[in-house]
Amino acid sequence: MRIRFTAEIYEWTARRNWFFVDVPPEPSADVFDQPRMPRGFDSVRVVATVGGTTWSTSIFPGAETYALPLKKAVLRAEGIGEGDEIEVDLDVLDG
Repeated sequence: MRIRFTAEIYEWTARRNWFFVDVPPEPSADVFDQPRMPRGFDSVRVVATVGGTTWSTSIFPGAETYALPLKKAVLRAEGIGEGDEIEVDLDVLDG
């Protein structure tokens, strides 16, 4: 499954310097609906692309959406940070 969306970067309130974007509700629902083997924290493996940077990671479920963590290396490479709206491409590997 491939998902493309635009979202605003935010800092996780529970931990400083951890940055995320939320996958919008509709594609998150599609991911929630896919059968998969259980993984830690109910995470789902993905390959993410922001600008010219691609990396393997996982998205993590919240109440209604998944959250994509953004590595510091990605933030630096793309010159982005908290409050910026970015375009994200996700290839969902599980399911």
